[in-house]
Amino acid sequence: MTPAQTTRLLPQAYRPLFAHAGFKRLLPALAASDLGDGMSVVAVAWLAIEIAPPGRSGLLLGTALAAYALPGALGALLFGRLLRRLPAARLLAADSRIRAVLLGCVPVAWAAGLLHPVLYVALLAGSSVLHAWGNAGRYSLVAQMLAPEQRLAANALLSSSVSASIVIGPALAGFLAAVISPAWLIGLDALSFAVLAVQVGRVRAPGGEAATEPKPGPKPGSEAGSEAGSEAGSTSEAGTEAGTKAQGGAVTGSDRPSAGLQLLRRQPELLGVLALTWFFNFLYGPAEVALPLHVTDDLHAGAGLLGLYWALFGAGAVLGGLAAGALRRFPLWPVTLGIVAGWGFALVPFGLGASAPVTLACFTLGGLIYGPFTALSYTLFQERTPAAWLTTVLAARSAALLTAGPVGTALGGPLIALMGPRGVLAASGIATVALAAVGAAVRIRSTRRPESRPVHGSGPCGGAARP
Repeated sequence: MTPAQTTRLLPQAYRPLFAHAGFKRLLPALAASDLGDGMSVVAVAWLAIEIAPPGRSGLLLGTALAAYALPGALGALLFGRLLRRLPAARLLAADSRIRAVLLGCVPVAWAAGLLHPVLYVALLAGSSVLHAWGNAGRYSLVAQMLAPEQRLAANALLSSSVSASIVIGPALAGFLAAVISPAWLIGLDALSFAVLAVQVGRVRAPGGEAATEPKPGPKPGSEAGSEAGSEAGSTSEAGTEAGTKAQGGAVTGSDRPSAGLQLLRRQPELLGVLALTWFFNFLYGPAEVALPLHVTDDLHAGAGLLGLYWALFGAGAVLGGLAAGALRRFPLWPVTLGIVAGWGFALVPFGLGASAPVTLACFTLGGLIYGPFTALSYTLFQERTPAAWLTTVLAARSAALLTAGPVGTALGGPLIALMGPRGVLAASGIATVALAAVGAAVRIRSTRRPESRPVHGSGPCGGAARP
């Protein structure tokens, strides 16, 4: 079967993506790094348990998981003046190189017998310092390469790649952990980032821009520039300033580190999505710490079962993510709040003493419900933000969200000491359902005030993106 015949088998929304040379070259490299991260879901946690001092496994586990993400928020703020002027491809490549080097040091230190818990946490922390900018570069680069009507499908593929890596990665890690140390699995993750760094270099022009040049932005003061500024919820002056200072995704805007957050504050709808997502990720954090200990302490099982949990979650998320295109005509907020509540309900059976088959089914359903969330969220930000500000805003979004999960995971250790793994999983689910209820109440109240309605513009779900 020829590539053209294979492309015709794809849903209509995805066919143009595989006819785009730059995107077709980049997607496999992104998938490789996602697979490495999927293996690290098990490997980082399992290695922390292996090297932890007696009685300290929960504390080190929470610290290691937090170190793997939290410094990215600091990097987004501390390096904003330096990095926001770089093209998206350079940001993605820089993050990939740092992760490749520092994560690669983990198996080397382990093999030499030097992997002290402090060194382990330090290497994980250093590897994540540019994570917010790398993640922003990934989605900004895709937005530059593709037409606006192709972005939701592209974001669905990227989020489905992450979900698929959670199907394959943890299952593969669970199998390999019975043969080799999880330190070597982290080394494979480092190798995947090295592959991504090389491939990103191949989709850049000699000048450092993406190989597929974006369409020129509107001229300062033009009608299109003013319209873009108004769609972003900012003044036309902000849109013009960004347009005059940036071309081809090299985002500048203000030199202040908080520029992206200031723009978000002018967008009530984007800020609301960001706030809901922050608390969603925060409440998920303790569950991520509790699940490995639930497997070892409550179910008396090993890494294979932990890998199976994440694999089934990822399988559901892949199906849900690929279905994101079917949600274009549904209102954004009911869909978003339904996803949050559905995930919370999926965790409650853990606290009721349900058997492993039942909780495995619940985790799978939770993945299916969560699947479309990432694609919808990123598409909304891409469509409501002026092109010249996109990398800065997405970095600010990533920085804000990177503080949520790690703070939750850091609290997971003490909470497990008080409530046990099952109690923490149940409490996380109940609190997440309550978050959805609070979000619905706030949304209903805000829609009754005309002045609180978001600005008009297309959302990720089409013209009916708002209730």
